[in-house]
Amino acid sequence: MIEKAVHDFSGFHSGLVALMGAPNAGKSTLLNRLLNAKISITSRKPQTTRNRILGIVHRPQAQLVFIDTPGVHLTQKPLNVRIVDSALSALSDVDMVLLMADAQRPNPPAETFLLERLSEARKPVVLAVNKIDGLASQLLMETLEAWAQRFSFEHILPISALQGTQVNELLQVLEAMLPEGPPFYGKDMLTDSAERFIVAELIREKVFRLTGEEIPYAAAVTVDTFKEVHQGRTVHIRATIHVERDSQKGIVIGRGGSKLKQIGRAAREDIERLLDTRVYLELFVRVQKNWTRDTRALRKFGY
Repeated sequence: MIEKAVHDFSGFHSGLVALMGAPNAGKSTLLNRLLNAKISITSRKPQTTRNRILGIVHRPQAQLVFIDTPGVHLTQKPLNVRIVDSALSALSDVDMVLLMADAQRPNPPAETFLLERLSEARKPVVLAVNKIDGLASQLLMETLEAWAQRFSFEHILPISALQGTQVNELLQVLEAMLPEGPPFYGKDMLTDSAERFIVAELIREKVFRLTGEEIPYAAAVTVDTFKEVHQGRTVHIRATIHVERDSQKGIVIGRGGSKLKQIGRAAREDIERLLDTRVYLELFVRVQKNWTRDTRALRKFGY
């Protein structure tokens, strides 16, 4: 549980907001837009986010601490069970929940499961119906009305996290619901995640985006070394992409190392933006047999 710093902030409001939804609802896209920075990875593939990511939004008289959780879905796989448990565990600590729903591709089983958990948690819930871009107005109204019948939401807002449509209005709604109290973090902080963690996530994002359907879910990334050189003007990073089978290793490396070079080039560009410095990135690929079903390996990789 996060404890607030002891200061006198008269009239200030702050609180923790769990950002929840089914896989691929756009939670990470929204968080990155709210922060105007990339700390949570995204892709078109579901279940990209595996860990809880904390993002801090600073307002003139408020601080909203968002906990971006992995997509909640029904699963029996050990890795995915841990991912879902991580998401649901956020409910015990937060002041409210921001539930995101995909207006274009609903996921009724996952949504029903999540609404049941939210009912048990008894936290105030705001619903953001996302991906309204290009959606016919009649279909949008029907979607909003259908959601209103499923749960007693404090507010329901249609938004586009990608385009920014009604995102500021959503922030205003959430800010009005915050309890009074001092900020949790200083004004210069956007997240409590270590740089090494975000770097590993940015590399994993490129694996998600640049490989086929099989590879992303069998891949984990560890940062082996992270060193500043030349008075901090360059950062040398060595990282390992872990996969489950030799065949997957070959796909990630590609012919003549072409795929691994593509992953490394794309990741380095994002890492340089994150660190605001030049980056020298070395990537390696290692086979860790069946790690997604190995309890010790799951712990090693932070799941």
